[in-house]
Amino acid sequence: MHRQIFLVLLLFIGPAFADLLQNSDFESPPSNLPENSTTPFQQLSGNSTIPGWSFEGTIVYVTANQTVALPGNGHAIQLGEDGKINQTINPVADYVHYLLTFTLAPGGQNCSTNANVSVSAPDSNSILSFKQNFGKEKWQTYGLYLGSWEQQEPVNLILESQSTESDAKSTCWPLIDKLLLKSIETLVPGDDNLLLNGGFEFGPEFLSNSTEGVLLDSAPTPVLSPLRQWSISGTVKYIDSKHYFVPEGNAAVEFVSGVSTGIQAATTVEAGSKYSLDFTLGDANDSCRGNFLVGAQAGSTAQNFTLQSNGTGSAKNFSLAFKADLTTALIGFVSYTTTQTKDGVFCGPIVDNVVLRASQGMKSKIKWEAFIFLLFLVGIL
Repeated sequence: MHRQIFLVLLLFIGPAFADLLQNSDFESPPSNLPENSTTPFQQLSGNSTIPGWSFEGTIVYVTANQTVALPGNGHAIQLGEDGKINQTINPVADYVHYLLTFTLAPGGQNCSTNANVSVSAPDSNSILSFKQNFGKEKWQTYGLYLGSWEQQEPVNLILESQSTESDAKSTCWPLIDKLLLKSIETLVPGDDNLLLNGGFEFGPEFLSNSTEGVLLDSAPTPVLSPLRQWSISGTVKYIDSKHYFVPEGNAAVEFVSGVSTGIQAATTVEAGSKYSLDFTLGDANDSCRGNFLVGAQAGSTAQNFTLQSNGTGSAKNFSLAFKADLTTALIGFVSYTTTQTKDGVFCGPIVDNVVLRASQGMKSKIKWEAFIFLLFLVGIL
């Protein structure tokens, strides 16, 4: 009965979105730049200010050029040695969840190493690095979970460089561009699905002019995951229907880092009852060809599924029946293949439209208990 009450109450709670950052694409230039300068790299002095941002250390204002590629051929900020930028934001409501999308690019050529980027907010810190062969562009877009705070609590978002080399001259310092901050409230279950976010519609924001999707690194728990309600192993690509083949809805997940890449969720079930897990496997129409082998887990039941891909956008529906042993069932998918396109870009199977349903007898029981609860609400109002 408690689960039915929870589901009914969730019907009154929905997602919220907001672009909370100022000058998030750095197209408003810093002050006190040298006049008539033609260099694409302009180091900021102590007298400079970046609209919407404060900074410390070595910071360079970069214009897209023949050696530096940026989304939309615009501008970016390079975090040099000890470079740090930060902006204070005000949460739009109490305890909504904040997801950050941003673009990362290496800031040079012929370097022995690329510096990492640390992204931090209260109670969260992520270290990200540019990954070779995970896209066609010379830049990549990443998504991550920032946290959840009270509305009256100012939040300081910090991005800073982290070098792995002692010699700063041999390091390519990272370029930061196109930051998008998105807020999501408690998710709404629907369409007779016991899984929250089974269609992967709730995740970081997509860049409007990007065909590269959003890379999501490992997230050990669903609570700290940018793919809401799902933990992540390895690196997955969050893809949109505008630029990729997506079997249903606006988004899907592609397993791109090869063997052992996967996602997992947990949901409350009734021990001893029977359930059906339905899902769709396919390819993203990104020239990813091969035989995909994906393992699916539902509670204590596991089964492998295969899909032949020609890389032009295809999908196939699968189903896995199981009997719940406990009151919590783990639902997961893992890739057992590593695939690359002819251009050397890592790719893999996509998963979408994951639906967990109870048996017919359980459905009737859930609907009847929910109906009784609604009658109770009417009686006390």
